[in-house]
Parts: sequence; structure tokens; C-alpha cells
Amino acid sequence: MTSITIDSESSAPQGGRVLSRSQIFWSKFYRHKLAVVSLGFILFLYAIVLIAEFVAPYDPFQRHTDHLLAPPTAITFFDADGDFHLRPFVHALKNELNRETFQREYMVDTSVRYKISLFVEGEPYNLFGFIPMDTHFFGVEGDGKIFLAGTDTLGRDLFSRMLFGARTSLFVGLFGLAIGFGLGLFFGGISGYFGGAVDNFVQRLTEFLQSLPTLPLWMALAALVPPHWTPIQVYFGISTILAVVGWTTLARVVRGKLLSLREEDYVMAAKVSGVSEAKIITNHLLPGFMSYLIVHLTLAVPQMILGEVALSFLGLGLRPPAVSLGTLLIDSQNIQTLVFSPWLLVPGGLIIIIVIAFSFLGDGLRDAADPYRS
Repeated sequence: MTSITIDSESSAPQGGRVLSRSQIFWSKFYRHKLAVVSLGFILFLYAIVLIAEFVAPYDPFQRHTDHLLAPPTAITFFDADGDFHLRPFVHALKNELNRETFQREYMVDTSVRYKISLFVEGEPYNLFGFIPMDTHFFGVEGDGKIFLAGTDTLGRDLFSRMLFGARTSLFVGLFGLAIGFGLGLFFGGISGYFGGAVDNFVQRLTEFLQSLPTLPLWMALAALVPPHWTPIQVYFGISTILAVVGWTTLARVVRGKLLSLREEDYVMAAKVSGVSEAKIITNHLLPGFMSYLIVHLTLAVPQMILGEVALSFLGLGLRPPAVSLGTLLIDSQNIQTLVFSPWLLVPGGLIIIIVIAFSFLGDGLRDAADPYRS
């Protein structure tokens, strides 16, 4: 007989080492450039909004009565004579009432310059709620004003309000998202794995919840909210109830996946080995379609943000004086204000960027978690 020898070096993975599952995952994820950029943007945004009091040049409720509906401030390095300055600065803004249109018109006074500085003293605040500080990341010297995104109808800095609004929209919805994700996995898991009467009960329950009209349900929930609740408590309550009602889509997908996987050989082997039902579902079945769960989780975050925006825009969610991305868009309902002050739509642009970033991130995570993609 002819002996066959196997060269162990030729059968070894390229590079001489075996990659772990996590190393393979991140290696595939880094190939998706848009997903990497989106992940960096999302992490940066979460970090910024966590310290919004420090980054924002003004308090979100501080009114600048001399700068109502002021346009975004232009940052420049060149003065009126065309000379270049290493340190950026802004010019003073003057406004006067147009007697024909009855609108305030702002003009730049190039004779007055205010230099931009880092770590300037301003309004006192409590960082993270318990660290007293009065230092802001940037600002202008003297009596100058800087409005990176303009001001609203009450003269409040829109950039500062966007930072605080993004924090509310990004974090408050995570509570309801965690509840909805957990319920979807639980009910979908027991429905698909056990079948029979359990499956029948869960499916009838999901059909009932999916048949409820969304907008009337939101209006009913808004009417049932106790009047003494704070704005944050209102949205926590509404997002929680919406999460309890909205887990049905994920549950049905999980059920369908488990129905196709529960008869696989490795699942039957786990049953024969005496593995508990809970471990079979969590350790053997759910990882089989982890890529879908990851995508669902990343896409559910912008859905919660859009839900908050829709509720607040309609007056059913957070209401002023609470600050969120949804409440910042309330002024855009006035078409006259919007025509003369288009910068009031800047929060809407931030919402679009956040949703796109989460979509690209979910796409990259799906490709990295899919074992059939090289």
C-alpha cells in the first residue's frame, strides 16, 4: 500500500496562526469602510452628548434676547482688510427690524472681532449631575456670541440644544429597546422551540398586538399619562409601553428560525446529552442567526429615535421645555419661520445622519457575523 503523508505546515492557516471567532469577525468588519466610519461617528456622538454640559457653549435654556432667530455665526481667519490670523474669530452681529417685512435682519459688523478660545469660563453646571464646573470647551472672549447652528425663536443656541436633545433621544429609547428586544427573543424562542399550544398562544397574541392601530394607540397612551409626570418620565412610560407592544416582529422571525433549526443534528445531540431547554435555545439555536439579531438591534435604535421624533413632533411624546431632537423640530411646523430661518432644520439633518450611520453599521455587522460571507 502507498502511504500518504500530510504536510502539517501546508495545512496550517496562512500566516501560521489560527484566528479566533472574534478575530475573524472584526477582520471582516474592518473591510466594510462605511461601517467602520459609522461606528466611529456613533461612538463619538455618544461620548460628546455624555459631556454635553462641557461641550455646549451655552445652557440649552439660556435666552439671548438680542439674537432672536440669529443665523449661524461664521468663523473666519481673515479680517476686513484681508489679513490672515492664526487664531479664528467671529464678527459682531447687529440686527434691525425691516419695516416692510417685519422680520429681523442681521448684519455682520466687520469692525468688531471676538477671538475664539478653548476652555473658557461660562455658566456654571454640574457635569454628570454631581461635578460642579463652569468651564466650557470653547467660547468667545468678551461680550461676543457664537452660534454654530443659529438660534431659535426665543434666542436659545440651537447647537447647545442639539447636544442635549441628542442625548435624550439616544439614551432614553435604549430602555424601551432593551425591553422589546428581550421580549421578542423570549416569546419567539419558546414559540419556535416548543411549538404546540405554546406556539398557538404566542401567535394569537402577536396577531392581536399587530392589529392595534399605531397612531390611535399613541394618542390613547398620551391621554393616560399622569399630568404630574416629568417629561422624561412621560417618554420612559410611552417608550416602555410601545416596546411591550412592538416586540412582535422580532418574535415572529425568531420563531421561524427556531422552527427550521430545532431538528438539526447538533440540537438533537444536545437533547440526548441532557442539556437543558434554556441552554439549547441560548447556546445552540440563537447563535445560528446572530447576524439577523445584530442587524435588528442596530436598526431598532434609529427606529426608536424616529418614534420619539414623530411623537414629539405631533405633541404626543416629550413636550417643551424638555429638549430632544423631536421637540427641536416643532418650530419647523411654522412655514413662515422656516422660510426666513432655514437653520431650524439642522436638527432634522442630524437625525438623518444618525439613522444612516446606524444603517451602515448594521450592514457591516451583518456581513461580519454571517459565516457564509468571506
